[in-house]
Amino acid sequence: MANAPIRLLIAASGTGGHLFPAIALAQKLPDYQIEWLGVPDRLETQLVPKQYPLNTIAVEGFQQGFGLSSIRILGKLALSILEVRRILKQGNFQGVFTTGGYIAGPAVIAARSLGLPVIFHESNALPGKVTRFFGPWCSAVALGFEVAAKYLPRAKNVCVGTPVREQFLDGAINAPLDLAIPDGVPLIVVFGGSQGAVAVNKLVRESAKAWFDAGIYVVHLTGDRDPEADSLKHPQYIALAFYNNMAALLQRATLAISRSGAGSLTELAVCGTPAILIPYPFAAEDHQSYNADVFTSSGAALTLKQSELTTEALQSYVLNLLQSPQELAKMREKTKAIAVPDSAEKLAQLVREVIETPR
Repeated sequence: MANAPIRLLIAASGTGGHLFPAIALAQKLPDYQIEWLGVPDRLETQLVPKQYPLNTIAVEGFQQGFGLSSIRILGKLALSILEVRRILKQGNFQGVFTTGGYIAGPAVIAARSLGLPVIFHESNALPGKVTRFFGPWCSAVALGFEVAAKYLPRAKNVCVGTPVREQFLDGAINAPLDLAIPDGVPLIVVFGGSQGAVAVNKLVRESAKAWFDAGIYVVHLTGDRDPEADSLKHPQYIALAFYNNMAALLQRATLAISRSGAGSLTELAVCGTPAILIPYPFAAEDHQSYNADVFTSSGAALTLKQSELTTEALQSYVLNLLQSPQELAKMREKTKAIAVPDSAEKLAQLVREVIETPR
């Protein structure tokens, strides 16, 4: 059994921001036997089983304050740690990789209790509470943004960027769009990440007439939680819940209007798409604002606070940018400079170094 493949358990759950980087890493480890650790009824149950065996555990995050629900959650956490220990021992795994979130807790504790190495990937500029707590326990913490290291002074930090889906790195990025958009017209792409952005959607629909009058086309990815997603009809407006070929769409875009989740920003950077960023104001510890600051401070994007944003202001910011091709060109170059196109390879190399180094 000397040549038996290394077995790695990947703990990644919930949103595209957690899942896509983990899937990108897994694809760079073709010689590893990989299984997944997730939660029932989350996005991983749709994306993962086609590619990797999926194990699920019942665990949830702590809400604000401490009460009876916290006792129940603690009980679930204890049981989930025991379950992950069982999975790791029965599967003879040699290490764990996680992208954070509340599934990371039982994964890290179980692995370390068995003496197994753990690699943690943190994609945000402000690491989450789970990362800040468990980072020092891990063999290495891979960072999406260099600035995150200052919040993790006791962890073994390595900046590798955040991996993107494979479509952003192959020929699909220049593939033709199957959308009715004429060549040469300015195009705004609006998206809110894997969960959509209802407040931004409303602002965009209210602002759109001024853009149409200026000859601008809009592709609006509304997500599947907006009850008014189909309320605007116009020949220059395309509303979709989601769109599969995001790489080609962002490559074609003149400007994006987006939330500032780490996954969305990474995709914008790889495509070099100038953007107006509207951080989700209720994100944990306002971490999307920290992400946006990385882009704004380098001149790659414009950040607007949702609480202060009006229809008239959004109309004006967009029109001013689209009437300034030199400014857009500068933003495009600054955005590309942030990208780490070989992030998945760098992360895979880190995983190999940690897991394959004799202890």
